[in-house]
Amino acid sequence: MSKRVQKQINSFKYKGEPIKITLGTLILTALCVLLIIVATFTQVTLKHPYLPLDTLTFLSQDVSDYNILHHFITSYKYIPQIPVIFFIVALMGRKFGILSIICYIILGMFFPVFALGGGVSYLFEYGFGYILAFIPAIFLAGTLLKGKTDFLRIFLIAIIGVVTIHVLGVLYMLFVATLRHAPMDLVMSWIISQSGIQVLYDIFFSILGIYLGRQARKLLWIIMC
Repeated sequence: MSKRVQKQINSFKYKGEPIKITLGTLILTALCVLLIIVATFTQVTLKHPYLPLDTLTFLSQDVSDYNILHHFITSYKYIPQIPVIFFIVALMGRKFGILSIICYIILGMFFPVFALGGGVSYLFEYGFGYILAFIPAIFLAGTLLKGKTDFLRIFLIAIIGVVTIHVLGVLYMLFVATLRHAPMDLVMSWIISQSGIQVLYDIFFSILGIYLGRQARKLLWIIMC
């Protein structure tokens, strides 16, 4: 390979450079906001094997029986909003990722783009804290994503980011519940529904989202050069 060809290849090689502010990146940011809205209203039914608490009672039975086998399959209705958030930060970086969330929040103050509607009154909804928590989560993830990213680093970023969103989301939920003088059993039901098994799904799919976003960023950087 000649030095000229090698130089051309190196000039288009992604080396962790930040994406510049251009008309193209601003349009892409707007598309990211649209992607968040689409993910908010997208529900995917996931089915996979699991071990229920009464697993031991089935040890002596025929596990090939359909009814018994079906007992070890669970289904979960999942909304992929959080993985999309991490895909965006891996694709666009910390600056444009936060900008996408801020635009999404501002848009939600005027239009029903949140899960349960929109408007200024949504500030006092139990789930609004999760949306606000996207900003610090993106800040942390975007900071940690600078430079090389192997699987272990992506795994840790996903855990840190998802836990940040759920912890701050729960704290905001408790704050709103205090203002509303809501009964504790209602608050606990909200916490379980929003931050129960959901956390594990969010971590798994956020790992995938970060990986795909990072790969897409390499191509995006070449296009934007």
